[in-house]
Amino acid sequence: MDIPVYLVAGFLDAGKTEFINGVLQDGFARQERTLLICCEEGELEYDPRVLENVTVVTVEDEEDLKCSQMKTWEKEYQPKQVLIEYNGMWQMERLYREVLPANWVLYQIMTFVKADTFEVYAKNMGQLMMEKITNADMLVFNRCTAELREALRKRNLRMVNRRADIYLENVDGTSEDYLTGDECPFDLEQDLIDIPDDDFGVWYVDVMDHPDRWAGKMVHMKLVMCHSKKYPGIHCPGRFAMVCCENDVQFLGLIAKGMGLSHYENRDWIEVTARMAVEKRAGDAWDLHRSLREANTGGRHLLRTRPHAESVRS
Repeated sequence: MDIPVYLVAGFLDAGKTEFINGVLQDGFARQERTLLICCEEGELEYDPRVLENVTVVTVEDEEDLKCSQMKTWEKEYQPKQVLIEYNGMWQMERLYREVLPANWVLYQIMTFVKADTFEVYAKNMGQLMMEKITNADMLVFNRCTAELREALRKRNLRMVNRRADIYLENVDGTSEDYLTGDECPFDLEQDLIDIPDDDFGVWYVDVMDHPDRWAGKMVHMKLVMCHSKKYPGIHCPGRFAMVCCENDVQFLGLIAKGMGLSHYENRDWIEVTARMAVEKRAGDAWDLHRSLREANTGGRHLLRTRPHAESVRS
């Protein structure tokens, strides 16, 4: 049986224990028997009032955190879910590759950073800091001042992690989204912007939300060819993507113009280099008609008839 694992990462005094106390107080473990693995003890302790359905085990040395030990805990405590408060000085990659049993499935990585220490850690422990940033599904910078919020936004952390939900928690207890609506998760200053397979969904959403900033940009990506049945001669390469849930897989595409596109069959994988444009339709009405112009497949025919579910992760 698969056991979901929720990993809470960050350096000492980043707010990890406070977060865990909060989710337990909100009922995280009320229905499911939970194993809490504590790999770092700070000043704040777990609230005993919320540990009724929680077993806490402590690991002081990194070498003691082993796959065999986790299987022993699984047999002894039979948890339905696992919370790990991970030591900020330990490599996260070792946990993924060597420690977690095969049936312990990493569901979510939550990284907490004390905002006024970010620059120091990034400068002196860059690798340890960046792996926490790049792997996070949720990233929280706490105890932010106005100056720290401005400095963090100037760094454009979306360039480092395009998929994480990023929040700035202020010193007064309020919080706000890292994004103000102006940040772009890609470097628009590049002559040719490469769109990795895993980031197609992020790119597509940004294009739909901000078409004008992509106008005239050269992009490169791998796409699935689609020819319109309703409108002959219209080519719309794109990707199958899970929009909100596993049962909601949709094709997300853009109209393409270029030489030789009709030579490809539906569902042929092609490598495209194209210049993007926002076109004006008849009637002087601005239709946010996003086009991939001057499409160049470079003669590469990558793969044909690949199943939906394997087409894209987004």
